[in-house]
Amino acid sequence: MIRIVFYEGQPAAQLLDRACEVKRDVSQAVESIVEDVRLRGDEAVLDYCETFDGARPDGLLVPEEELDAAFALVEPEFLDTLRLAARNIERFHRLQKRAGFVDTPAPGVVVGQRVLPLASAGLYVPGGTARYPSSVLMDAIPAKIAGVETIVMATPPGPDGKVPAPILAAAKLAGVRTVVRAGGAQAIAALAFGTQTVPRVDKIVGPGNIYVATAKQLCYARGLCDIDMVAGPSEIMIVSDANTNPVHLAADLLSQAEHDRLSSAWLAVTDASLAEAVASEVERQLKLLPREEIARASIEQNGRILVVDSLETAARLADEIAPEHLELCVDDPFGLLPMVHNAGSVFLGRSCPEPLGDYLAGPNHTLPTSGTARYSSPLGVDDFCRRSSYLYYTPDALGQVSEDVMRFARREGLDAHANAVAVRMEGRS
Repeated sequence: MIRIVFYEGQPAAQLLDRACEVKRDVSQAVESIVEDVRLRGDEAVLDYCETFDGARPDGLLVPEEELDAAFALVEPEFLDTLRLAARNIERFHRLQKRAGFVDTPAPGVVVGQRVLPLASAGLYVPGGTARYPSSVLMDAIPAKIAGVETIVMATPPGPDGKVPAPILAAAKLAGVRTVVRAGGAQAIAALAFGTQTVPRVDKIVGPGNIYVATAKQLCYARGLCDIDMVAGPSEIMIVSDANTNPVHLAADLLSQAEHDRLSSAWLAVTDASLAEAVASEVERQLKLLPREEIARASIEQNGRILVVDSLETAARLADEIAPEHLELCVDDPFGLLPMVHNAGSVFLGRSCPEPLGDYLAGPNHTLPTSGTARYSSPLGVDDFCRRSSYLYYTPDALGQVSEDVMRFARREGLDAHANAVAVRMEGRS
């Protein structure tokens, strides 16, 4: 049964258990895998596929004909759904694309900034207890919009050594032509170093288990590539007034609880009787779920219903928690929205359940977890871009500021810096 807690100003850490990946030291194992892939390339990756995934693919890269044939293996209705999702995701993310700028702050001076795409990006799509073609679209489409030329997707093979057709269909729809049949730390290492067949990439995005997360951190620390974030277990927080249907609230809590035993589902509600009704409804719906065992573990270990005195209090509590997903199931969600600052993605109103964001609405579902929404953002076009500044001065413009530059340099004890300006001033009146 989900626990009900009456909020009396306690710190959020005392109210709920925010699950983390099970703490165990895997760094040594991951370092060994990463180094082995660096030394042996494809053969090492294939060996680890056989060890960890129970299958040794014929080769690491999915053949072009297998990628092209994926559409024929997926039911037409689901292909239509993929296309609708892709259109919405593309529409939303095109609005994120930024242009550079140029400024002329003084005569003879030009300064500016260019926004340039990364040359290459690696997309990690996890396997495990579920497969996520939605993640393929969410990761690949912003990269394409940014202008990334080389996009490489890695995902664990199935028991037959092949990548499931829905994953390949989503990849083809999103414009990904290079798919690596490998998962885990070995896939991250292959993307970071490059192998005989896997292209090296500049950035790796996408969630994974503790081995994937550790490998991403290790490759980033070595300066091999950039990464998006280290994702933790999925989270949902719902803020509700007394007028929301408890059946809907329970269903939304369970929509995240079924992801993983470590997922967290929280509800802040202003009515104690509604809290009781939701708790009973969660129990009823749990028994109907195919993934009941996973969802029940999540609800019993990490789930909470918090009874609060007002929606303003609930908003302050949500800001302290900084959840990955935040639903505002209230009469005036747009009125409450300005009170909320820390959330990965906000779902407004009673007809906007979290799965809309997971699949179809357009905003990205790769979101900051574990409270990192306080300072980080959803995956987007900016993640696949870099900024480069430029500046131009005429001789006269340099002369106007030369004394200031030299004064600054000498104050910092960097005489050679000052001299680089001074030599240009020699002979000038």
